[in-house]
Amino acid sequence: MTRRTSIAVLALGLTLLWPGSRAQIPGPVLSEAGEEIIATFSIVARDPATGELGVAVQSRAFRAGAIVSYAKAGVGAIATQAAANQTYGPRGLELLELGLSPGEVVEHLTGSDPGRDRRQLAVIDDQGRVRAYTGSATSAWAGHLEGENFSAQGNILAGEAVVRAMAEAFEASSGPLALRLMDALDAGQAAGGDARGKQAGGVLVVKPIGLARLYARAGDSAGAVATLKQAIEIDARWRGLAASQADFDNIRGNAEFQKLLQ
Repeated sequence: MTRRTSIAVLALGLTLLWPGSRAQIPGPVLSEAGEEIIATFSIVARDPATGELGVAVQSRAFRAGAIVSYAKAGVGAIATQAAANQTYGPRGLELLELGLSPGEVVEHLTGSDPGRDRRQLAVIDDQGRVRAYTGSATSAWAGHLEGENFSAQGNILAGEAVVRAMAEAFEASSGPLALRLMDALDAGQAAGGDARGKQAGGVLVVKPIGLARLYARAGDSAGAVATLKQAIEIDARWRGLAASQADFDNIRGNAEFQKLLQ
């Protein structure tokens, strides 16, 4: 089945589950502690050529994409799953922005969490450094595989082959980061995926130039200039785009912005 066919089937499934139909959307699966269980497989990754950061996830659990995935351009990307602690995402990005390494972020988040044995977490920063964590009480098979500019992880999987297939597919693929993440998900599913089946997923990719546009439109000259500088260091073509795009009209009079364009 092709990706386009898969998307069409998923769209049909969502249509059948829409309010007013006879089928009922299942509620979230909760642990004894009341935490939402997002048993799943995912990948966090960075494209060193573009500075893009991303998270891709697939699961039997609904809302997986919304709960698991966090990313901020120029900072990092985080996947939080199993008995998902949703504070890990925003707090982890804050810690990365303060200068902590992914290893330090994982240690900080899990070290103060009494439920850490039920968690699974992966962190990548804007330098491509990664660190993953799989708690001892996550559902088998559970584990992770760290690589250059990525980490693949999952729990309640068909087996270890799932994360290995994801890693191999990501390393062998080329092109835009979003498609490489999809290649990893496809490979993980082909290797067995979530042992219970599939019905949800998501891909999140953030770009340095995109964040610069947002800062500029908001009139935040300092934020726009700092982020645009990062983007230009990765790819000098962003200089020409910034010079011509209306998104940057609010800060065109800023001296630092003008210096970047020279």
